[in-house]
Amino acid sequence: MEVQTMRGADAVIKVLAAHGVTTVFGYPGGAIMPIYDALVGHELEHILCRHEQGAGFAAVGYARASGKTGVCFATSGPGATNLITALADAMLDSVPLVAITGQVSTAVIGTDAFQEVDLLGMSLSCTKHSFMVQRLEDLVPTLYRAFDIAASGRPGPVLVDIPKDIQLGRLEYRAPLLALSPEPKAAEADIQAARQLLSQSRKPMLYVGGGVGMAGAVEPLRDFIRVTGMPSVATLKGLGAIAHDTPGYLGMLGMHGGKAANLAVQECDLLLVVGARFDDRVTGRLDSFASKAKVIHLDIDAAELGKLRRPDVAIAGELRSLLPKLAKALDIGSWQAEVAELARDHQWQYRQDGNLIYAPALLRRLASKLPQDSVVSCDVGQHQMWVAQHMYFRRPEDHLSSAGLGTMGFGLPAAIGAQMARPGATVVTVSGDGSFMMNVQELTTIKRRGLPVKILLIDNQKLGMVKQWQQLFFEQRYSETDLSDNPDFVTLASAFDIPGKTIFAADEVEQALDDMLSSPGPFLLHVAIDDSYNVWPLVPPGASNSDMMEEMEKST
Repeated sequence: MEVQTMRGADAVIKVLAAHGVTTVFGYPGGAIMPIYDALVGHELEHILCRHEQGAGFAAVGYARASGKTGVCFATSGPGATNLITALADAMLDSVPLVAITGQVSTAVIGTDAFQEVDLLGMSLSCTKHSFMVQRLEDLVPTLYRAFDIAASGRPGPVLVDIPKDIQLGRLEYRAPLLALSPEPKAAEADIQAARQLLSQSRKPMLYVGGGVGMAGAVEPLRDFIRVTGMPSVATLKGLGAIAHDTPGYLGMLGMHGGKAANLAVQECDLLLVVGARFDDRVTGRLDSFASKAKVIHLDIDAAELGKLRRPDVAIAGELRSLLPKLAKALDIGSWQAEVAELARDHQWQYRQDGNLIYAPALLRRLASKLPQDSVVSCDVGQHQMWVAQHMYFRRPEDHLSSAGLGTMGFGLPAAIGAQMARPGATVVTVSGDGSFMMNVQELTTIKRRGLPVKILLIDNQKLGMVKQWQQLFFEQRYSETDLSDNPDFVTLASAFDIPGKTIFAADEVEQALDDMLSSPGPFLLHVAIDDSYNVWPLVPPGASNSDMMEEMEKST
C-alpha cells in the first residue's frame, strides 16, 4: 500500500474519517488554524458553535444520543480553557469524547507565549486521559489511542493537545496497529455466589445506573427483569433503560426520587446494583441506605466496586454478558405485591392549582405526545428533576441530562448535538430561565443550521432550586435568586428567526404543546409558572432516604 505524505493537520482529519467521524463541533482560532484549513473541501461536517463550551456540550449530546464518540475542536488558551467544563461533564457522566485543541508551537511552549496555557495540566483531573503531541511521528498513533481510550471500558473524555508546528509539519501517514483493550473476565465463583444470593432473597431490588445504556445492555437488562420479575429503580442517568410500564418499576430513586422507589429500596433484603456507583444524590446518608440488604455490584469499572459500599459480591465485567448469567426465576410473589401496593399508595398527583400551569402535569402531557423517535435534553434545576420524575423515555439515549456535574447551560447545545446525531428525531430541550441564559448564544447555531430543535422554557423568574434550598435550609433568606428582570424570551428567540409563544394558564397547555411539536423548524415555548412550586419529595442533605420532606407552603 502506497504511503501518503501529508501535513499533520491533514492527518488529523484522516484519522477522524478512519474512525467513522462524520460531525465535529468547534470554534477556530490561531493555534488550530491548520486543522481548520484541512477541513476545507473535506466531507467531514463541522458545526460552528458560538462558544467553545457550547461546542463541547454539543459533542457530548451527539455522543449520548448516538452511542458514538463525540469530537470537538478548540484553539489554544481561552478557547481550550472554555472546553474544560464540558470535559468535566463528560468525565463525570462517562461520555466518550475526543477533544482536539491547538497549542502554541513547541519552540515557545513554556515561555508564556500568546494564548499559551498548560492545558495538559489543567485537564488531568477532568479527563480519562490527556495527551500533548510533541513529535510529529507520534501524532497519528496518539489520535488512534485517544479514540480507543475514550470508548473502551468505562467511556470518558480524552484530550489531544497539538502544537501548531506539529499540525504544519509533514509526515508519512501510517495507521498504527493497536492492541485491543482487554475486557475483565468474571470469575465463575463470583457468578455462582451472586446466583445463590438471588435464590436466597425474598425482597430483591434492582438499582440501575447509566452504565447499562453505555454498555449496550438495555435488552439483556430487560430480559433479566422478565425472567426474574425483580422490582426495579433507576438513577437519573439510568432512566430509559427500563420501560416505564414494566411491572415493579418505580422510577427514579434518591434525593428527588419517588417515594415508593426510596421506601422499597430501604425495605429490600438484596440490592443488585447494575452500572451505578452509589452517588450521594442517590443514597442519602450512606450508612442508612438499603441497610437491611446484601449487595451484588456489577460494573465495568473495578474502581467503583467497594468504593463507597462494600458489596457481598462484586463482579467487574461487561453487563451484556453478566446479566444473562444471573437471570433465573425468583420466588418473590409477596414482595412483588408489596412493591405494587407502594406504587399505588404513592402515585404522582397532578392536581391543578386553579388555572395556573403546573410544570409536572405539563411535562407528563409532553411525554405522552412525543413520537417514538425523540430526545429530551435538560438543563439543570427544578425543571430537570420534574423531567426525571414525570416524563418517561424509550431508551437511555433519549434522555440527556447533566447528572454528575449538574451543569447549567448544558441543555441547548446538547440538543444541537442530538439533532445532528439523529436528524429525523424530534429533539426537545427543557430549560429553566436561569440555565437558558448560560449558553443562549447557541440559538445562532440553530438558526445557521436550520435545526428543528424545540425549546420548552419553564420560567418562574427565579433560580428555583437554589431558592428552594434557601427556603428550606437557610431560613428563607433569599440571596441573588431573583430573575424578574429576565428578557422577553419570545422576542429574544425572534432575533434568531425562531418563532415562539408564551403561555400563562393551564387551559393553554394542550394547544401550545401541539403548536411546538408540529412546528417544522425550531420553536420556543415560553411557559410562565408560579414560583410557589417546589420539587417534592426531597431528602435533606445528610438524611436517610426514609426521611423525605414533602410539599409545604412557600413564602416568597
